[in-house]
Amino acid sequence: MTDTALPRITVIGTGYLGATHAICMASLGYEVVGLDTDPRKIERLQSGEVPFFEPGLPELLDKTMATGRLRFTTSVEEAAAHGDVHFICVGTPQKPGMDAADLTYVDASVAALAPLLDRKVLVVGKSTVPVGTAARLTALIHELAPAGDEVELAWNPEFLREGFAVEDTLRPDRLVFGVASDWARQQLEAAFRPIIDNETPVVVTDLATAELVKVAANSFLATKISYINAMAEICEATGADVRHLAKALAFDDRIGGRFLQPGLGFGGGCLPKDIRAFAHRAEEIGVGQAVSFLREVDAINRRRRSRTIDLVREMVGGQLNGKKVACLGAAFKPNSDDIRDAPALDVARTMHGLGANVRVYDPAALDNARRAYPELRYGSSAMDVAADADVVVLLTEWTEFREIEPSALASVVKHRRIVDGRHALDAEFWRAEGWEYRALGMP
Repeated sequence: MTDTALPRITVIGTGYLGATHAICMASLGYEVVGLDTDPRKIERLQSGEVPFFEPGLPELLDKTMATGRLRFTTSVEEAAAHGDVHFICVGTPQKPGMDAADLTYVDASVAALAPLLDRKVLVVGKSTVPVGTAARLTALIHELAPAGDEVELAWNPEFLREGFAVEDTLRPDRLVFGVASDWARQQLEAAFRPIIDNETPVVVTDLATAELVKVAANSFLATKISYINAMAEICEATGADVRHLAKALAFDDRIGGRFLQPGLGFGGGCLPKDIRAFAHRAEEIGVGQAVSFLREVDAINRRRRSRTIDLVREMVGGQLNGKKVACLGAAFKPNSDDIRDAPALDVARTMHGLGANVRVYDPAALDNARRAYPELRYGSSAMDVAADADVVVLLTEWTEFREIEPSALASVVKHRRIVDGRHALDAEFWRAEGWEYRALGMP
């Protein structure tokens, strides 16, 4: 590769992060190969199909495949031969029965790639990993790669928000480069040149700091969400209104209103497992006390689910057994089909277990929900699942749920009762339309 040429890019792992990164980088003009061990996933991507729900990504895949700059493969040999910069984008789920991160896929990716690296290239981790992983992987690469310490490792954490992944990749609020040399920094700058030229701030740091950025950011966000939900618990005990409390706090520019939204709490494949893995890793390195508060952040978040069920139970007279409950939402957040640690499905499943006749509808996540939880019943629309319902429970704040007319919903339900698990509706408006309305942290 010459100094002026664009580096050729390999993306290892074509799940949510990897597929998005590969498609977006190719759209910026780079020659990209996406690698995965799952032949079906590769086949779908190569045929122009995104195997998950993400607004704007299917259109970008179509456009980019037409340029010939993007291809997908199961051949690690092909990927190794192609790439000047290899991005590792595999998952780091929570270990079963533990809080620790499972690094099986990261380790396997490096173990498969490194023995094929016979020239000076850069391997870049994007996966969220415990601090110290990069140092361990550097030693592994130097041991396994024919090019030895000519191969360098860098870390470039991802900050994607599901539902906004294309925007966050092409126009991020910052780039973080964890590097061990000027050469590695220069390679990353070349790999992100169009984004940097768009005046995106770049933080250049060491490997350990780069590893910490993502988990520190997610921990701060989780803490802010759980903080306002802790205040909701106080409001419930005192008759105060958490909506007004949050509004008053948001005017303080030291605090701000973003994510100061009370409700059912956070879920998904990042925040819950990341804060648990962070606390676990801190204990391993002897500083667990410094982030012990994250255990309570997690506990507050979990309590919101049981408290939402309490509201539903109170609304139907104390017993859920035999009651018809319409659940609006299955995904952990709107504009996503991700059901990992989804509070919505956790609530629906628990109510089902308590004997309620639960029906669930979600605009994007129904297929995933059906596969994971076939014991639940599902419907084709909000109106469908609300038919003859004793209570409606809003669990994911999709725009179509926010825009439901109370009068239209009233025409199909048995009782005008709604629990707003996301503070997504206008309480006064719904009450004026004759609905009994409840939400966490409100009188």
